[in-house]
Amino acid sequence: MDAFVKSVSRFVFAVPMVVFGIFHFMNLSGMAYVVPGWMPLPGEFWVVVTGIALIAAGIAIIIRVFDFMASFLLGLMLLIFALTVHLPGALNDANGDMSQVLKDIALAGGAWIYAAYAARKASA
Repeated sequence: MDAFVKSVSRFVFAVPMVVFGIFHFMNLSGMAYVVPGWMPLPGEFWVVVTGIALIAAGIAIIIRVFDFMASFLLGLMLLIFALTVHLPGALNDANGDMSQVLKDIALAGGAWIYAAYAARKASA
């Protein structure tokens, strides 16, 4: 049962990451406006970088190659998104969407749970 749950949860978690990454490329200009103005380089650059990172992390988790590092770094990226992209908007705008903050925090936690309990650990 444990192996079944680990396998299914791996796909349930990783496939949406790949899809989210693809969405970054499908809506490049629409997502670029979310990038904070204090970031260097144009917003489109960061949308492409994060799209690649989401796709790479999802694939790494699915094929179980570097899945520990991928899931750990994915969790870190999602937490950074929650704190630097979504939280300021949710706090400064009457129509701010706190659900985006909570979604990214929950996904970061899921990535770290995967890293801790299901990912292949590098041998020392």
